[in-house]
Amino acid sequence: MHSKLLDELNENGYIVIEDFLTAEEVDSLYQAGRALCLDAPQNNRKIFSTIKQEDAQGKELYFMESGDKVRYFFEKGAVGDEGQLLVDPMIALNKVGHALHVEHPAFNAITFSNRVREICWQLNYNKPAVCQSMYIYKNPGVGGEVTPHQDSWFLHTDPNSAVGFWLALEDCTLQNGCLQFIKGSHKSGVHRRYLRNPDKDASELMVYDRAAPIYPQSSFTPMQVSKGTCIIIHGNVVHKSEPNRSQKSRHAYTFHVIETENNVKYSEDNWLQAPKDKPFPVLFERKA
Repeated sequence: MHSKLLDELNENGYIVIEDFLTAEEVDSLYQAGRALCLDAPQNNRKIFSTIKQEDAQGKELYFMESGDKVRYFFEKGAVGDEGQLLVDPMIALNKVGHALHVEHPAFNAITFSNRVREICWQLNYNKPAVCQSMYIYKNPGVGGEVTPHQDSWFLHTDPNSAVGFWLALEDCTLQNGCLQFIKGSHKSGVHRRYLRNPDKDASELMVYDRAAPIYPQSSFTPMQVSKGTCIIIHGNVVHKSEPNRSQKSRHAYTFHVIETENNVKYSEDNWLQAPKDKPFPVLFERKA
């Protein structure tokens, strides 16, 4: 089947769909995200940072075991050495993940909506499954940068099939750290992998298989979008976001879809593994 959406994804590596969510849906997800701030644990606070691996989630089972749970990851500047909060709880979180699409009704409703199924249909999926979801806060002042990466580093399948749905719940600007893409970069393969450490005696449970590539700043195109916009992200397109230097947050809900048919294999050394009794939930199955 041929579709304009597929052409655009194959050409640029991303698609911008404005007004994907209604104003009511944006508000519902945004309020759910705010409520999660108050649900966050008072102790055992984990910091999620993509910059310094050595003290971050690589060593932490809390992260690796979050695939079928709702877990809370704090910003670096938000938690003191003793685990005490240094900022208002409403701006302390970096993200919540990675099973909101299963465990939380508001996020479940959007993730498994007919709109999402229709897009996956047009992108030629045969049996797409949702493997993970996150609520990302990108709070003012403390919202850290997300370094350039391809989602396939983390959600690798052979052949590559991961696609991200990124839903803006607030307006995204250069100042508050909008997404930035290298257009067409998905055509150059997967540049590195984030793997379960084959060395079982090592203290690091997760390792990168090679150094981070250097991507020139001038290659990135910023996507300043209004709330309600959905950005479809090819698993191999290079993207990033700068720190939030504004006074406004940049909340987003994002989830990833993979193909589970056509001999597509989900890599056994990905950090995220579905429990045996809880396979990734399927959006639809295309009948021949």
